[in-house]
Amino acid sequence: MSLDSRLSSVLHLLLHLMEAQQAIPSDRLATALNSNPVVVRRTMAGLRGAGLVSSEKGHGGGWRLACDPAHTTLLDVYLALGSPTLFAIGNRSERPTCLVEQAVNAALDDTLQQAEALMTSRLQTLTLTALASDFQFRFQQAQSQQALCAPQETNHAL
Repeated sequence: MSLDSRLSSVLHLLLHLMEAQQAIPSDRLATALNSNPVVVRRTMAGLRGAGLVSSEKGHGGGWRLACDPAHTTLLDVYLALGSPTLFAIGNRSERPTCLVEQAVNAALDDTLQQAEALMTSRLQTLTLTALASDFQFRFQQAQSQQALCAPQETNHAL
């Protein structure tokens, strides 16, 4: 079973939009994800319906962030995507007649419900601003590492 990476992809795009001074066209966003502009437009249209982004048509058009990143949680984005299935595991049969399978289903259902509640409560505590701050921290760390690893320039002037 393949993973549903829409939440990760959309969060990636939203962070790009947070930094943008102007609207970003779908083809540029698609390039950032190594995806297709049609897929990006379709996904972004759903986010527009949830009030997270806005779009501008014509030359210089594209997508802009329409929400307050300090108050927009990852749960908001997850819900705007239609609440995709969080876990790939599930029951073999939804209404088993076998008592063993009923016991297995009960255990899995309870465990998955608890895991989903934990996941959604965590998503509700993280904002787009928090993600952007983490990115900035990582970016600064990477820059300082490059500075440490860069060959020292010497003055060859006589």
